[in-house]
Amino acid sequence: MAVTVESVQAALKDLIDPNTKKDFVSTRSAKNIKVDGDKVSLDVELGYPAKTQVDLIRDAVVAAIKAVPGVTSVDAKVSIKIVAHAVQRNLKPLPGVKNIVAVASGKGGVGKSTTAVNLALALCQEGASVGLLDADIYGPSIPQMLGLAGRQPESADGKSMEPLTAYGVQTMSIGYMIDVDSPMVWRGPMVTQALEQLLNQTNWKDLDYLIVDMPPGTGDTQLTLAQKVPVTGAVIVTTPQDIALIDARKGLKMFDKVGIPILGLVENMSIHICSKCGFEEHIFGHGGGEKMCQDYDTELLGSLPLELSIRELADAGRPTVVGAADSRAAEIYRAIARRIAVKVAERAKDMSAKFPNIVVQNT
Repeated sequence: MAVTVESVQAALKDLIDPNTKKDFVSTRSAKNIKVDGDKVSLDVELGYPAKTQVDLIRDAVVAAIKAVPGVTSVDAKVSIKIVAHAVQRNLKPLPGVKNIVAVASGKGGVGKSTTAVNLALALCQEGASVGLLDADIYGPSIPQMLGLAGRQPESADGKSMEPLTAYGVQTMSIGYMIDVDSPMVWRGPMVTQALEQLLNQTNWKDLDYLIVDMPPGTGDTQLTLAQKVPVTGAVIVTTPQDIALIDARKGLKMFDKVGIPILGLVENMSIHICSKCGFEEHIFGHGGGEKMCQDYDTELLGSLPLELSIRELADAGRPTVVGAADSRAAEIYRAIARRIAVKVAERAKDMSAKFPNIVVQNT
């Protein structure tokens, strides 16, 4: 039986990408399929970073095609291509940054910053170029979590700043410029101006993703940021507790009002497993995140356990993804990060760079 391109495509239609949950043909990931007698070659282009998954995906593709009658060898090259995607109306993507993902919560104390840091590190581990902006002016915690406390950014021209790098992630925070014990007694307009400067006057270097650790709440500062910062999508962090979910719903609705798509929900502290006896207990309730996702037709990206090590590693400047890279919690963070990247990749591509600027002059 002669092998054809059609028979190869048929085999790939039955193969589901574990990250996109879709087949490789409908997502147009399978490209340049060539058949030479009993030999098949093709390219598999992923629109999201998945460095830790490349071998798994390649092996699955090769096995699926080798199951086609008549095929004896398969040469499958897996590559990653991340592009810029559309942002809010009337805004354009930031120079040097393809996609901005806001990590937000309706209230403080739900582990938003810890989640943002680990997601940024996870995306970096998966092969993306990543930046992290600490937008929490009143309580900047990124310097401590990344072991950069006491460091200050450099400025060659006195106008822009070089991001500080930790574990391969470019970072910027107001915490680099103030004493750790100094309170930020600023009103809303000053906070907004400071954040815009941190965002626009940092020399971000060819980022695939900029993760923004948003300040907690849904006040004037958060709304102004949501309207002025070109955001590709937002992630809401909550705990299963009813009180936390009430505020998380407000955060979700805020982004919806300003036209920023919700990529999904991360449920933090979902279950506690006793380190002594292994007993499992839902300290902050159970099923709250799933119920909220059903109510608002969004996706539960993942649930993280309440673990002592997550807090200890963040306090020590070595977050879970790098401090305990082989742990179950680190794998959950990486799975959530890949899913966020997939959701971004499914958004419409940014086409603003394709169109020339039109200038009307009187002659």
